[in-house]
Amino acid sequence: MHTLLRPIAFSFLLLGAAAPVFAQGRAILPPVPTPTDVKPGSITCDECPYPYPSKYLTLSVYSQDVRISYMDVAAQGTANGHTVLLLHGNNFGGFYFKAIIDGLTREGFRVIVPDQIGYGRSSKPIAPYNFNTQARNTWLILQDQKIDKVMVVGHSMGGMLAARLATQYPKAVERVVIYNPIGLTDGRFDRPMTPIDESYKQTLTSDYQGIRAGLSRYVAHNPKAWNQEFETYTRIRYSWTLSAEWPRLAMVQALIGQMLYADPVVYDWARIQVPTLAFGGADDMLLGTAAAFQERMNYIAKTVPNGNGQVLLLPGLGHVPHLEAPDKVLPPLVTFLKAGLGAK
Repeated sequence: MHTLLRPIAFSFLLLGAAAPVFAQGRAILPPVPTPTDVKPGSITCDECPYPYPSKYLTLSVYSQDVRISYMDVAAQGTANGHTVLLLHGNNFGGFYFKAIIDGLTREGFRVIVPDQIGYGRSSKPIAPYNFNTQARNTWLILQDQKIDKVMVVGHSMGGMLAARLATQYPKAVERVVIYNPIGLTDGRFDRPMTPIDESYKQTLTSDYQGIRAGLSRYVAHNPKAWNQEFETYTRIRYSWTLSAEWPRLAMVQALIGQMLYADPVVYDWARIQVPTLAFGGADDMLLGTAAAFQERMNYIAKTVPNGNGQVLLLPGLGHVPHLEAPDKVLPPLVTFLKAGLGAK
């Protein structure tokens, strides 16, 4: 059963050649050899297992011509007239959302899944990154597709972007789901920002073991939840480090790390004007403890004004619940979104 409550540290993962990750003094996953069958991968994710075809929109970012990629998946059967926008996390592109896409399209939703600039099949410009620009780029996709309103589901870093999109473009947003977000605290006062050159050098040293250890934090609550999907995404990220273009992507990842540090969204929650669900796995350990995560999720629900905030946490699941147990994630997610079908 899940818990449902009415309104009653900063954390992100920039993968590098990290030391083994430990939970309660023990490595989260048993060690495995570095695979020898991984080939260099395109930093524009040409080989990534996207579940649906990608479309592209040309944009200008700091006077650079770039493309933003997105999947546009039609409703199955009878369309309900509403569109859901899925926003990915920092260590993924839209490719990991298949279970959610399929679950939503079965319920009649059209689903739009962008790869933000710097991710997936989108361009990787060397430029400053911030959530305001990400929100605008996402809104431009909606404008291009003549979509007036969306329900927004943002996972991890996408949860931060969902909040920013809802506050920058309030007329375009019907409902918000902030799904196992990072950026739950303003961490700028805990430590100074790492210089970009230092972040870049650290990122350049990324290897399979560090990437796997970093992603394993997502299953710190239950190492047995590590499955082939997590392993596939580890191999994808490792393949980028073998590419001749890896130095460019490493710099992009370092720049994005600065965005996550310098552009907190904790002050956006109080300005969201629509029904908002703080949602996801209750045992997310990225803040150090599940209790710390749960406290901040309840804080989001209390902070969204006018009684529009709710929190719904699923026991036994961690940071990426739809890769662990999509059958537990989809019913309550669909219920919340379908509650808004009568809205104009």
